[in-house]
Order: sequence, then structure tokens, then C-alpha cells
Amino acid sequence: MNNSDYNKAENAVNNVENSLQDAADKTKWKINELADKAKDYLNEKRNNDEEASQEDWLDRVKANVSDAWEDIKDKADEAWEKTKDAAEDVKAEWNKKTN
Repeated sequence: MNNSDYNKAENAVNNVENSLQDAADKTKWKINELADKAKDYLNEKRNNDEEASQEDWLDRVKANVSDAWEDIKDKADEAWEKTKDAAEDVKAEWNKKTN
């Protein structure tokens, strides 16, 4: 097995790591926006002479977090597949060289 095979596997893992880090950063950013969104929600309800409720607010947050979770889950699934494929490629190359 040559260095090129190892480099391909390592690059695949690095790309996956970067994708997951990007997804995590986006989620953190969304979480950091929650205080501003809460203020906007309260102002919206006040301007419309409606009562703000924790349940309504949490429903909005849950919808937002659900979207973020789907993004992270997609990246994690992609990471799993790429890493698994790279590992299988390396294993196949190793088996060719040793058999």
C-alpha cells in the first residue's frame, strides 16, 4: 500500500471533519440568535395585541432546532459514508498488497 492510498483516506476524513465542524458552527450561530429572536417574538406579540406564551415560543424554537438537527444529521450521515468508503478502499488496497 502506498502513501497515496493513505493520503486519500486521510483527506476524506479531514473533509468529513470540516463538514461536521461547519454544521456545528452554523448551529451555534443559530443558538446565539435565540435571544434576539425571543425579543422579536415578544415585540411581535405586543404589536399585535396578542399574548406571548412560552409554549408558542418553544414551538418556534423547536421548529428552528429541528431544521438545524436535520442539517447536522445529513452531514453526519455523509461523514459516515465517506469515512466508511475511504476505510473500505484502504482495506481493499491493503488486502491486494498482502495477498
